[in-house]
Amino acid sequence: MRGFSINKAGHSLEQVDYDSTKVNLLVNNPRMEIMDQLIKKDKMFYIYPSAHEEVLEFYYVLSGVFKCEDYDGEKVVLSSGDYICSQGLEEPVHFKTLEDVKLLIFSNEESFYHVSEKLAALEEVSKLVEAKDRYTAKHSQRVAEYSVGIARKMKMDTGHLKRLSRAAFLHDIGKVHVPEDILNKPGKLTEKEYEIMKKHPADGAAMVEQTYYKDLAPIIHQHHERLDGSGYPDGLKGDEILIEAKIIAVSDTFDALTEDRIYRKAWTAESALKEIKAHKGDLYDETVVELFEEVLREEGKID
Repeated sequence: MRGFSINKAGHSLEQVDYDSTKVNLLVNNPRMEIMDQLIKKDKMFYIYPSAHEEVLEFYYVLSGVFKCEDYDGEKVVLSSGDYICSQGLEEPVHFKTLEDVKLLIFSNEESFYHVSEKLAALEEVSKLVEAKDRYTAKHSQRVAEYSVGIARKMKMDTGHLKRLSRAAFLHDIGKVHVPEDILNKPGKLTEKEYEIMKKHPADGAAMVEQTYYKDLAPIIHQHHERLDGSGYPDGLKGDEILIEAKIIAVSDTFDALTEDRIYRKAWTAESALKEIKAHKGDLYDETVVELFEEVLREEGKID
């Protein structure tokens, strides 16, 4: 029938389907796109400011539960029947899923193909994270969450926040080139083994340089640099190190210390933070450490 259509459940014009999310394009015309999106449990997602003031985005929660990390200074939990409107947004809004979440999305801007291209590029790279070690992927997700928490307190702009969150998730992908016997060695690494391990930031940077996310390469390359020049691979100091890399350095160290490793038991959150604070100003950026302490307190990880 002209001007009218009925489509059964499961039908879509196009679909992207990855480990953490699935997006279906339901309606596409020059004035409106309608999509549904499934986002898996314990994943972060964002609503970003549009480049155009007139763009309106509407998100209706079909099922699941998630939280908005900062709505007028408060955390808000959303569930089935709740909805979100975005127009003239000035800074990114950060969400985390508490269950699998399904959203119905309306937008007066064509965005599906841009989203699908970004997801495809990220998926290809993120598969490499888990190729060697499942622990690495879980660690990277936590590092990304800590890093975003710090960045939000710094009022980081949209471009920096996007790069930071993606770089944090991908910061260790270079470890796919490190032999498993070195990654899983129960004792101290030899000098030769340590030199191999120290190559992973540069290797990871080289890997993303071949993808849509090549702008993340400098951050990944620098995430083991330290303010006093004692880091690797280049021995950068102070302001030579990107702020995103400084944030990941603190988040990465904390998560590494507070997780069980084959050669030691996990530290408590309090003892790990104490160790990091003992080196603020020489290894770690003072402001980043202070804001990270605020993040940990708000999350109830320390008193």
